[in-house]
Amino acid sequence: MSDSRTPILEAVQLSVGYGRIPVVREMNLHVHAGEVVALVGPNGAGKTTTLKALGGYLRPMSGLVRWEGIELSSPAHKRSRNGLSFVNDTRSVLRRMTTRQNLKLARVDPGLCLGLFPELEARLDIKAGDLSGGEQQMLSVGRALARQPKLFMADELSLGLAPMVTERLLQAVRAAADQQQVGVLLVEQHLNNALRYADRVCLLAAGRIEFDGRPEHLVQNRSSVITSYLEGNSAGLRSIGHDGQAAGESDEET
Repeated sequence: MSDSRTPILEAVQLSVGYGRIPVVREMNLHVHAGEVVALVGPNGAGKTTTLKALGGYLRPMSGLVRWEGIELSSPAHKRSRNGLSFVNDTRSVLRRMTTRQNLKLARVDPGLCLGLFPELEARLDIKAGDLSGGEQQMLSVGRALARQPKLFMADELSLGLAPMVTERLLQAVRAAADQQQVGVLLVEQHLNNALRYADRVCLLAAGRIEFDGRPEHLVQNRSSVITSYLEGNSAGLRSIGHDGQAAGESDEET
């Protein structure tokens, strides 16, 4: 059944790239309130470029971006004010400032962040640069979600993190979607995570969306997907059973 609601964010025939070279071509993508959408694909497919364009950091070559049905051309800082929170893959904390100061500068209620990640309470007066990688990512995500955005985007949320930390982050994101109706767009390197936490998976290959559907449908078509688009991540997809659960996984610990 199609969803007749107006998406929070929508890309319509969006092409974007660097200079005159398009990286993403004629993309159609949408995210509704309360929905977690995972954008997956091989390295170089255009996933990060997509987020930068949607976030207002790159100008489209053609096509358009809509915010709640209205065409969007504002820069990144204005999109942020309108309810878009974006966590990139660099753990964008201010390393010389404490955890508390990072939250204060972002004008968010520390209690909301600690409600998501109580582990940070004992680290409030520690410089962000002295936090572990997992704690820095909790601070980044907690700060973004504490702003109570309409849309949350994250690029490689689990990069370099231990499975337990990744689980905590994704649980918080899933809870924001379920409880606060935040729309979520995740670029995720681990396909297992995407299948477990997303409502929809969009497969990007060579700058084009080649699959857009529910995780279980991707699992059912996993042989053709592996052959055509995800050869570099085939082990992760083969380890998924038809119920969408991982048979086993391992991550680098930080």
